[in-house]
Amino acid sequence: MSGNQASDERTNCSVFAIILAAGRSSRMLNGRAHKMLALVNGVPLIRIAAERAIASKAERTFVVTGYREKAVEECLSGLAVHPVYNPDFSNGMASSIVAGLNAQGAQEADGILIVLADMPAISSPHLDALIEAFSSTGGRVIVRASFGDRAGNPVILPRLLYPRLLELEGDRGAQRLIETCGVDVLHVEIGPAATIDIDTEVDLHAAGGTLPDLLT
Repeated sequence: MSGNQASDERTNCSVFAIILAAGRSSRMLNGRAHKMLALVNGVPLIRIAAERAIASKAERTFVVTGYREKAVEECLSGLAVHPVYNPDFSNGMASSIVAGLNAQGAQEADGILIVLADMPAISSPHLDALIEAFSSTGGRVIVRASFGDRAGNPVILPRLLYPRLLELEGDRGAQRLIETCGVDVLHVEIGPAATIDIDTEVDLHAAGGTLPDLLT
C-alpha cells in the first residue's frame, strides 16, 4: 500500500492508480529523447504524475514502465509506488494497461484509475474529483475527465470490465472498449487539463519544460 490517504479518508469504493509510462516517446526529437525524463519545474515528468497520484485518494499507485525502465524507475526513487515492467511495451498502450492490471493485487480494487504520465496539468484534486464521482455511483460506471464537450483523461474503469481489459490489444488503449462496452460513462469536468498532453518538444516547451536527456 502506498499510504495515499488515511483509512478514514478513503472513498467507499477502492480505486488504484495505474500510471502508463512505458512508451518510446518516438515523437520527441524523433526518438532521440525520452519524455518521461523531461523536466517541468525541475522535476521529471514521470515523478510529477506519480507524486500527484500518491497525494490523491487512490489507495495504491502502480507505474508501468517499459522503454528505458531503469532510468524511469530512478526518477521514482523514494516514492511509495509499485513499478511494473511491461516487456511488450512496443506493442502499444493496451499492453501497458494489461500489465498494470495483472500486477500483484491490482485487481483487488473496485476501479482502476488510468493515468497518462505525459499530462502534467493533471493535479491531485482532479484525480480526487474522479474518484469521488466513481464512489458516488457505487463503482458501477466509467468515470472520465472532460473539458467542455471533449472527453479526455484520466479515466476510471470499474471492476466489471477487468476481464475485457485483459483482452485489449493495440495502441488505442481502452478507448474502443469505453465506446462499445455498454457501461454508462460519467463525465467529470476538470477544465483544459483533461486534454493537454506532451508528445513533442513544442508541447514540452509550452508547458515550461526542458529536455536535458538526449540519446546519442
